Amino acid sequence: MSDTADLASDAASDRLVESALARLSVISARIDCDPALADTAAFCAAYGVAPEDSANTILVIGKADPPLHIACVVLATMRLDVNRTVRRRLGVKKASFAGTGAAREITGMAIGGVTAFGLPKGIPVWIDAAVMERESVVLGGGSRSWKIRCAPSELRKIPGAEIVEGLATPAEPSRAVADALASGESEAHRDP
Repeated sequence: MSDTADLASDAASDRLVESALARLSVISARIDCDPALADTAAFCAAYGVAPEDSANTILVIGKADPPLHIACVVLATMRLDVNRTVRRRLGVKKASFAGTGAAREITGMAIGGVTAFGLPKGIPVWIDAAVMERESVVLGGGSRSWKIRCAPSELRKIPGAEIVEGLATPAEPSRAVADALASGESEAHRDP
């Protein structure tokens, strides 16, 4: 995609997410950020957000005909249990993380900005129960240029959203995440 097309797509996803937040009466704060720092570790280090207060929305594709899509919201300090919990709940033999191109095509949002707010109809949202224990969480804003801070209870306003116990398990941060957080450097890190 060209830079011009990326900007147009980002503007469209921003409007979509802003519209969803307004339509659902979500109480939130907007955090503008440098798109180069939108990936979890870099964002947390640069903007002083604790990783346990950062929630990633991860698109998963269940191998079926037609394919099943699910958006899973998990804390950055957790690992989505795609091979057991997600696969079993979807009722499929195989499930995998959507790649960058598929995530943008399916959600209209850029990796580093995917959020549970404003997803296309028909994509269920599962939220790991650990997310609900935080005072507030930071999620993507649709594009890489902003994030949303809200109380986890605001996620319940998403039609059909489900809180799922054990959707994710505690994970050791990857070396790149640990290094970026320890040094405070703005190295980009892409979560799967």
